[in-house]
Amino acid sequence: MKKSLFLLLALFGLCAAHGMRRQSVSLDRGWTYTPSWEMNAAAAARPVDLPHTWNTDLLGGKPDYYRGLGNYVKVIEIPAGWNGRRLFLRFGGANSVCDLFVNGKHVGQHRGGYTAFAWEITPLVRFGGRNTLWVRVNNAPDLDVAPLTGDLNVYGGLYRSVELISTPATHIALDDYGSSGLYITPTRVSAERAEVNALAAVRGRSGEMTTAVFTVRDGEGNVVETLNRRVKLDQEGRSEVGVSFAIDHPHLWNGTEDPYLYTLEARVSSSAGTQDTVCQAFGVRWFNVGDDNRFYLNGKPLRIQGVCRVEDWDGIGNALRRQNHRRDVELMREMGVNAVRCAYFPNDPYFLDLCDRAGILVWSDLPLVGAGGYRYKGFNDSEGFRANLLQQLREMMRQQYNHPSVIWWGLFDQLTQRGADPIGVVRELNRVAKEEGGGRLTVAASNQDGELNFVTDLIGFNQFLGWKSGQPQDFAIWTRDLRRGFPTLRSGVSEYGAGASIYQWADSLSRPDAAGSWHPEQWQTWLHENYWGVIASRPNFWGTFVWTMFDYGAAHRTDGARPGVADYGLVTFDRRVRKDAFYFYKANWNASESFVHLADSRIEERFSRVQAVRVFSNASDVELFVNGVSQGLRSNDGLGRFQWTRVTLRPGENLLEAVDPLSGARDSSVWVVGSRIQLPGIESAGGPEVISASSGARLQRSRQ
Repeated sequence: MKKSLFLLLALFGLCAAHGMRRQSVSLDRGWTYTPSWEMNAAAAARPVDLPHTWNTDLLGGKPDYYRGLGNYVKVIEIPAGWNGRRLFLRFGGANSVCDLFVNGKHVGQHRGGYTAFAWEITPLVRFGGRNTLWVRVNNAPDLDVAPLTGDLNVYGGLYRSVELISTPATHIALDDYGSSGLYITPTRVSAERAEVNALAAVRGRSGEMTTAVFTVRDGEGNVVETLNRRVKLDQEGRSEVGVSFAIDHPHLWNGTEDPYLYTLEARVSSSAGTQDTVCQAFGVRWFNVGDDNRFYLNGKPLRIQGVCRVEDWDGIGNALRRQNHRRDVELMREMGVNAVRCAYFPNDPYFLDLCDRAGILVWSDLPLVGAGGYRYKGFNDSEGFRANLLQQLREMMRQQYNHPSVIWWGLFDQLTQRGADPIGVVRELNRVAKEEGGGRLTVAASNQDGELNFVTDLIGFNQFLGWKSGQPQDFAIWTRDLRRGFPTLRSGVSEYGAGASIYQWADSLSRPDAAGSWHPEQWQTWLHENYWGVIASRPNFWGTFVWTMFDYGAAHRTDGARPGVADYGLVTFDRRVRKDAFYFYKANWNASESFVHLADSRIEERFSRVQAVRVFSNASDVELFVNGVSQGLRSNDGLGRFQWTRVTLRPGENLLEAVDPLSGARDSSVWVVGSRIQLPGIESAGGPEVISASSGARLQRSRQ
């Protein structure tokens, strides 16, 4: 602790030496944590660093995981030279209700687990002395705080970063719904000209005259425009100052093809000579969904290659570090993803920064989550719950306002109108999103018919034919009937997929029980082949999103090979293994990286010498070799698939290698034929009795 305090004080000194500008110091190191049930004052608190969650208990599939209070304490020293400045604590996220005490005095309470918030602590700190920060976080169910239910874990804790921000008395606001206080709005955009508005919320002394300078730079750092404005603060020391500027022949933010970013710097100067500066990256683009129900970016149709992401990881829950977010984006780009639905709740702003730079379009969800197939109801018709939804919506929109990647505001998931009808509050949310959301499209994820499907600009349907009921081929029939019944409805597919364990395989294709423990990987692959075949051949949807990119935690689940994990992902919960369906999409979505993948290679032992061999690749042709002997060349079937229907293997080990003759990309695997399983202790007159697995057997394997 002494070392941590020394380092923090050194940072403060370094910051103060740079003058009277805004300074930000990370407070992620050196906290202590105690659970609320620990009442012994002499008991040792556990040292932790942030991000942190106390809910490692639910990662083992414990449905009654701890939901309650947790206590975080940190002691900091504030230099005496900072007297006269304003100090704020900014929390990136605390799940779900957070109370802050500074030197024993209550500062405030924030209700909502997935957005940032900041409190001014200036009147409560001791300059030149030690100050105790006590943060109490509570993830217990609260009927006035969303979400109320859903297929997700509600991890408790300070699971995003905390920072201490020191500003001059006159500064750009930190108290505007947790945002940066600077908002950039492209209004009229074309290839020839972009008109942009910028607005800064300013705080300072009552009646003070301030100067605001806005500097626009292109992606290379060249100054495009500089604008100066004077503004007088009102009696409460608050005001807004705005400018408009134009960019001729703008370099457009154009998705993954060219995610070009400009920068806007807003600098506010006081009469006392202090300055406060905020910089924001922004992109210039326009988008719409046409009458043909196709998505257009910058006037050109863009086929959405979308996935859903639930923000958690095996072993660490929701306490993700930056390298975790980077790994997720790397895997998404490898597969060829160009859009992501941040499912159930707003994701970490760093993840959105990565999407900005990668050109991945973002659907950002408000945590208004229905029960789906689970107990309880996702909507509570109380004044407190309605107010909390509007608060969380405004926080989400203002904090994500400047991200060019954010295209869709998601207002709900799987709500029902049975009982208390949420349609009134959904209409209010939609109105606020249209008025304050910076021109984004509103959308929702539905799993039923009804009036709720017609409130938002767009609707997406959660569709699991071939998994929870029916067969994958039924998706084509549903698609046809939807367009016939609602030809003008701007509809998409918000979720589709199936569970898959990398430890399970079956030698025949039959729909497993979604609620059971048997989720063979081949069925997931087959389902996605069928769905994407329909989607690619019939552009009937403005967008489609795979459920999900990664396996995710859901402690209440008992299905699949591992309790507590929803195995819908194309990549495992720990991000180590790409499932076969990942490579199927890569073959269809990523044309820039040549690759070859032998499907079904996790099947360790085979009980017939004659096998069908399948390959996924973005190549035009692939040649297969078995034990060094060519089995011939096959051509791409239009969906990245290559198949050799009857390949004869020898007993024992066989080396299979698939090669793209043009690029040289290849994949190899060893397939074993003729394995026998001997049960110990069973003898017969002719020696040990041998049990052979039949061709219809289902075996569970442990090879990854």
